[in-house]
Amino acid sequence: MTREQIGQAIVDIITDIIPDEDCSSLDPDQALRDQLDLDSMDFLDIVMELRKKYGVEVPESDYPQLATLTSCIDYLEPKLADK
Repeated sequence: MTREQIGQAIVDIITDIIPDEDCSSLDPDQALRDQLDLDSMDFLDIVMELRKKYGVEVPESDYPQLATLTSCIDYLEPKLADK
């Protein structure tokens, strides 16, 4: 997957989890929790969807690396390179 495809996949997952949020104007370098009404359960749902859809395991110790859209892409890019 390309960086753009990974970013879109993350936005699609967020849109599925919290459909009332507008993800069209996300700042990729700002914390997702600051921009969206994400609580800890929503965040866990995002992590679970990544595992379900793409087979990516995200250990709890790596959760801080998923704070922004850019950091999510940086973290997931090597894991999704062959997908």
